[in-house]
Amino acid sequence: MQKLQLEQLKRLATTVRMLSVDAIEKANSGHPGLPMGAADYATVLWANYLRFNPKDPSWANRDRFVLSAGHGCMLWYSLLNLFGYDVPMSALQSFRQWESITPGHPEFGMTPGVETTTGPLGQGFANGVGIALSGKMFGERYSKELFNYRVYGLVSDGDLMEGVAAEAASLAGHLGLNNLVYLYDDNHISLAGGTDVCFTESVPKRFESYGWFAQSVDGHDMTAFQACLEKAIAEPSRPSIICCRTTLGFGSPHKANTHEAHGSPLGADEVKATKKNLGWPEQPPFLVPDDVKDFLGSLVAEKTKVYSKWQSDFESWSKANPEKGKHYCNQLSREIPVTLKDNLIAAFSDNKKDATRNLSGKALQVIAKEVPFLVGGSADLDPSTKTYLKDCGDVKTGSFAGRNIHFGVREHAMGSIANGLAYCQAWLPYTATFLVFSDYMRPPMRLAAISHLQSLFLFTHDSFWVGEDGPTHEPIEHYMALRAIPKLNVFRPADGLEVGMCYYAAITKKNGPSALLFTRQNIMPFERPKSFKPDDILKGGYVAYGAECQSLVIVATGSEVGLACEAAKILEQKGTKVRVVSLPSWELFGAQDKSYRDSVIPPQAKKVSLEAGITLGWERMVGADGLLIGLDHYGASAPGEVVAEKFGFTPAAVATKIAGWLK
Repeated sequence: MQKLQLEQLKRLATTVRMLSVDAIEKANSGHPGLPMGAADYATVLWANYLRFNPKDPSWANRDRFVLSAGHGCMLWYSLLNLFGYDVPMSALQSFRQWESITPGHPEFGMTPGVETTTGPLGQGFANGVGIALSGKMFGERYSKELFNYRVYGLVSDGDLMEGVAAEAASLAGHLGLNNLVYLYDDNHISLAGGTDVCFTESVPKRFESYGWFAQSVDGHDMTAFQACLEKAIAEPSRPSIICCRTTLGFGSPHKANTHEAHGSPLGADEVKATKKNLGWPEQPPFLVPDDVKDFLGSLVAEKTKVYSKWQSDFESWSKANPEKGKHYCNQLSREIPVTLKDNLIAAFSDNKKDATRNLSGKALQVIAKEVPFLVGGSADLDPSTKTYLKDCGDVKTGSFAGRNIHFGVREHAMGSIANGLAYCQAWLPYTATFLVFSDYMRPPMRLAAISHLQSLFLFTHDSFWVGEDGPTHEPIEHYMALRAIPKLNVFRPADGLEVGMCYYAAITKKNGPSALLFTRQNIMPFERPKSFKPDDILKGGYVAYGAECQSLVIVATGSEVGLACEAAKILEQKGTKVRVVSLPSWELFGAQDKSYRDSVIPPQAKKVSLEAGITLGWERMVGADGLLIGLDHYGASAPGEVVAEKFGFTPAAVATKIAGWLK
């Protein structure tokens, strides 16, 4: 592949610096320091090593660039513009403005060429591990010659300080992801001052202990950096990190190497002084010299030849391997077999008394047989979460053909790595842990929602019925905490059929994440009305008992649906008719039209909510004058049945509370 010469690279780096400075100055907002400091080694990477085609940003075997230090996004936007992506100069000139495709931190799906949504530090670092893992899995599944892309990431000291990066780095080193190369912008400056006030560890030694190949280099010495990059690319069995010592705000006479250049525009006078210092014309702003346009045009044309050859090789491979080619196309489209829904319904026709975590495990086996791109794992908990895919093999060091990923006790990285797989838009990744540990995974769940990623977050041990493990392991506020995340569908199924249909709803929602919550304890089975159809579950809420009643409704989720039905029978024996509504998904129910919602929960009825968690938020479903039965305090350590009795979660106790309220 053609490479730029040193003088051309320097010219390009200065162009990147000045485009970034001008855009941030025009917006009067942004972070100029990192783009100015990282421009030298970033241009070497983009010009001489990165494989891509700007006219086909989603090319399957492109090298990926992940800017974990999302605050430095003008570096990325400038490179995308210069290398011919559909990021016009007008987009740079409208940086951080309303409806611009150059937001203040990169957003997946908004800007052509942007691979991940970054900004919350450490997330891009872990996403990159997932993207690199995806490349290894693709190569193993289809062709190592065709699918051999590399993931290059730019990470900051803030990324390396965040715990999620430590978790992800540990797993990447264990797996030996030698297609992963991170460039650490070691500029010694953070937003509040020098990093020496809080970050003085030896980064190379730390990463060597993780099993990485670590190098250090002057980030402004392009020749030396290129030599380091060559060694990293040649590394046969380890991920690599190159610690690039740079000057934050390089070229600025008065603000370079100060925290003032980190998160604020340079100011008009300093922009003028910087351009003079770097030998750059003061006017016009947003200048791209003709010679830079010329040599970049030739370079991109050469990169496109690499792309064209790959397309030809892929076509030959597809003809020689028609079955693999068919599976590959199905995986890229994430095609769901039309038989899946019926098979899930059939799997749960017996309506047995069981824990929904066991029923979830049963559903996963059905799905795995029909959806070969379902991959995932748990935080060292698959015996408890029942999420191991049988006969599907394991992802191991140097062997990536399996579908079970052992994340270890690394919940935060687990969620972010799964998002990395989802960013590739060819997998259906899932993760699993106990619901109480969803607190460790909130950042990746939120980013999955922002980025419209189809990540499945599975949680078991979903209530105080965990019992003996005590309040530290008993989720109380977590249902509502998850429901508070916009665009995240939260499912809390009540029995096997609901488990199967909730999975189906999550799998067919390709433009966003889902969280599925399951019990450790056995649930009380219930018999639905004759008018019930399985598709009613896909509406998020339906009448589970007492369809004829219009005057009193108990709205419940998960394990409390069976409990509500038993309480309703007690009330009926005393002359009070009751309807029970199962609400497995607030989000799907809220998406139905008002007439359907009113037919399920009649507006004129007296309403009761029943859920083994905090009552905050249930007013939306049962009104301000409804009865809220929940748990607005933490749990306790004792057998689950004892805790339920003490907390009033028995049929008799619920019936008594409702009867007293009615009086």
